[in-house]
Amino acid sequence: MSTTDRDQALPMGLRERVMAASLLARGMGQPVPAVPEISADEAFARAADAFYELLRALNEQGWKTEALRGLDVQGLVGHLTGVEHDTHRALAGDPAVADAEHVESTQGSAVRQADRSPAQTLREWRRAADHTLELVHAAGADPAAGGGTDRIAVHGIRLPLDDLLVVRAFELWVHDNDIRRAVGLPPSVPDPPVLRLMSDLAARMLPYAAARMGLPPVDVHLVLTGPGGGTWDVVIGQGAESKKASGQEAVSQESLAIVTDAVGFCRLAANRVTPAELGPHITGDEDRAVGVLTAAATLALD
Repeated sequence: MSTTDRDQALPMGLRERVMAASLLARGMGQPVPAVPEISADEAFARAADAFYELLRALNEQGWKTEALRGLDVQGLVGHLTGVEHDTHRALAGDPAVADAEHVESTQGSAVRQADRSPAQTLREWRRAADHTLELVHAAGADPAAGGGTDRIAVHGIRLPLDDLLVVRAFELWVHDNDIRRAVGLPPSVPDPPVLRLMSDLAARMLPYAAARMGLPPVDVHLVLTGPGGGTWDVVIGQGAESKKASGQEAVSQESLAIVTDAVGFCRLAANRVTPAELGPHITGDEDRAVGVLTAAATLALD
């Protein structure tokens, strides 16, 4: 039977029925299998637990291995303790940490670890992380204490509390992998529900990163694959956020699509891989897409 005969033998409307059934089986842009939704404080708690288990498994030599910015693992954990302490101050409304530089503000805490045992450093960080959750739960129980949609200002960023907690989970995962790389352990991947929150935050922050770089307007259809991924339609470029804030419809001169792995995109947002190393599939102007991905890498605080 010829190709033409086979085509003629197909029932009328078969293609349309198959497509309709497919859309009913899987909603557009929905990851499969579905990823359970978790709260931002649960994401932070899971990231903290994973980081704690990694640190508990390190030997003395591992703690003294250089990990990042000239800091050994113990100094890097001290940096994270300093971040938690500054977060505590931010939750209390202390303006002194609002625009403090992320690394500079925590360097004292990093350096102080040199005179301590790894066990002391680990206990101090664990207490600080647990206290962050205590303060968050207290704020949630009392909106006047900083819960709700109020923005928390720390280290030059101003975010709702939930987004700030995802940022904290993000940083713990990033430094978890910095340590793993330093001591020769395989990289870790966040739980899919945690990764989903991280991916969503990184995608939503793209307009701000692009505005800082002065990128021209463009509509980006971002597809992040794998468990914890999803799809986002993001308008970025100069003026995009101001138009969004004023309720105006942002009109882009160009559109493009970027498809890449969700974990890889989060590593890009952490400035741990380059756009070239990410190897995305791009539809549209490749140079414009690389510019967008380069902007994503500027979101890292380190």
